[in-house]
Amino acid sequence: MATEKFALQCSACKSVNYVKSKNRATNPDKLVLKKYCRRCRRHTEHNETRLRR
Repeated sequence: MATEKFALQCSACKSVNYVKSKNRATNPDKLVLKKYCRRCRRHTEHNETRLRR
């Protein structure tokens, strides 16, 4: 089972702040976490987006 990398994007300012990985077979849903955004300087919701290469 291979894990895939994805990015976490701030829902307020749309900047990509984090890169994480997960197993899509066991966790098919999109991830939403409350994380710190350096650009907004506060904790905001970060949504899973595809990683651009």
